[in-house]
Amino acid sequence: MTNLKMARGLSVTLADEELLRRRKANTDYMEELKTEHLLLPYLLEAGLYKTSETHPEIHGGWESPLCELRGHFLGHWLSAAAMHYEATGDRVIKARADEIVDILAKCQQENGGQWAASIPEKYLKWISVGKRVWAPQYTIHKTFMGLLDMYLLAGNEKALDVAVHFGEWFYDWSGQFSREHFQRILDVETGGMLEIWVLLYRITNRPMFRELMDRYYRESLFDGLLAGQDVLTNMHANTTIPEVLGAAAWYEATGEEKMLRIVQAYWEMAVDKKGCYVTGGQTCGEIWSPDGALGARLGDKNQEHCTVYNMMRLAEFLFRHSGDARFMDYWEKNLYNGIMAQGYWKGSFTHGYQYNKEYPDEGLLTYFLPLRGGARKGWATKTNDFFCCHGSLVQANAAFNNAIYYEGEDGIRVCQFFSSDYEGQTAGTAVRVRQRIDTRNGSDHLSSDSSGVQRINPVCASVPHDPRILVSDLRVCCEEEKTFAVSIRIPSWAVSVRILVDGEPAQGQTDGTDGQSPERMEDQPQPGTFFTIRRAWKENSIHLEFGKAITAVTLPGDEAMTAFTDGPVVLAGLCGEERTLYTGGRRPEELLVPDNEREWGNWMHTWKTVGQERGIRFIPLYQVGYEAYSVYFPVRERP
Repeated sequence: MTNLKMARGLSVTLADEELLRRRKANTDYMEELKTEHLLLPYLLEAGLYKTSETHPEIHGGWESPLCELRGHFLGHWLSAAAMHYEATGDRVIKARADEIVDILAKCQQENGGQWAASIPEKYLKWISVGKRVWAPQYTIHKTFMGLLDMYLLAGNEKALDVAVHFGEWFYDWSGQFSREHFQRILDVETGGMLEIWVLLYRITNRPMFRELMDRYYRESLFDGLLAGQDVLTNMHANTTIPEVLGAAAWYEATGEEKMLRIVQAYWEMAVDKKGCYVTGGQTCGEIWSPDGALGARLGDKNQEHCTVYNMMRLAEFLFRHSGDARFMDYWEKNLYNGIMAQGYWKGSFTHGYQYNKEYPDEGLLTYFLPLRGGARKGWATKTNDFFCCHGSLVQANAAFNNAIYYEGEDGIRVCQFFSSDYEGQTAGTAVRVRQRIDTRNGSDHLSSDSSGVQRINPVCASVPHDPRILVSDLRVCCEEEKTFAVSIRIPSWAVSVRILVDGEPAQGQTDGTDGQSPERMEDQPQPGTFFTIRRAWKENSIHLEFGKAITAVTLPGDEAMTAFTDGPVVLAGLCGEERTLYTGGRRPEELLVPDNEREWGNWMHTWKTVGQERGIRFIPLYQVGYEAYSVYFPVRERP
């Protein structure tokens, strides 16, 4: 198996303006939430809050003191704070997170030295006797996760101490049940508790946590996957994804091949067999669809944000242990059409004009991404909802520098294409990679109030229209000249590929789809694989050009329904109802032509239909705010 290491933390610096905007919006939101409101459920549980006091700004929705999931968001907040600190070194947010950990430790002491949750212990007793209560272990897992991320990513030793003592409570509690009885308890959503025990075992090497791993092995799911049984159809998706992430962590902790086979079987069943929407996401109403039958499930509750985030985590694990480019293709597709399409939308309005004063010019989060015709995104509030997806929102937008670069024994892999910088060690020398995206616009005059230099630029005339390519320029700099491999993902959507090294056509090999099979290597870059350039590096440039095209993508289970992509980006047609498109002798992808191609120095990547009685304008799905839109269209010849 290939074993790659993701470059993360301060080794990767973002320079992409849109990702930086979203990261700032994320930290602004996190900073806006008051510590006393985040901690309220924990303080109430520990008896450290005066219940006679009232506060009109306490959080609502799933964080309300009346909700059985209260307190789940604080764990996500701590994880996001740790991720942001790791990525940027931001000591302000770390100081606040450290303060929260201190208060959680005080709550734990008030609770007797072990219990550190935002909900009462009796919730666990209730599920053990079959009394209904809403997913207590799911809620508790978030607290554990936040504590361990604070230890692993932000170096907070007290967070580990709290987690270890909290784990002791679970060891004692779970030990009183027979294995058969505890398997029934595991049928009540456990979130990522298995992953917590694995992490604690790796950190402490204590047998107690190894035993907890065995207790939390969910037989009906894991053994069913190994036996090839369909254990997913019409089942709640985000119950099982975290459990399988636990199996992935188990494999990394112990090397047990059985756990890797479980993860691989899950991916095959959930993604390969069931298929994906054009966005890369799955599910409708939070459940897995039957195999290849997504056509019956276009609705207003498609693609839950949490499932997008967790399936991206699963794809990242599988990539590290296979080197297969398809997992990074999956990551890219879900980043653009899930994470970016479902969070931190910002409208772009100029000259005091907003096309619809009824709606705000920003959106925080969409729990789901509707895919039915004429749908609208439902934007959540900052403090009155706190769905599970508020938590995955703050985590997903805290670590955009992940999954761009990977380190392997043979060199570096470039997996995503965003302006960024990488610093690390390869072949015994310090290596820096500077990646910059060239939009081929020839101008830095980006708005009416831009201070850009207005020099005459020959690029403007030589590239009169949207060039329809993604251009990335990389500079590889080494402290000493060394020979190693630079492997570049060739996106599956690329219709043409051009790679130059120091201005000359690159010499290299295309890896097999498993990332390592030499018998499948070719000399030319192939979409959906990695192109590996092995040579001596010192101060060298790599120029990448990936051709883009409008692509028509049919819906699994209903081949008459068609969506359109522009490279990795899904396009949304702005219309208030399902509309049929007629080909009139054209191929489906020829129904869209450029519309409003350029504003100032920006290529807009917007489109319109041709040959229709009523036209439809298409924009990237991640740019849709409050407008009605359709992703899939019936496409037919004219009757």
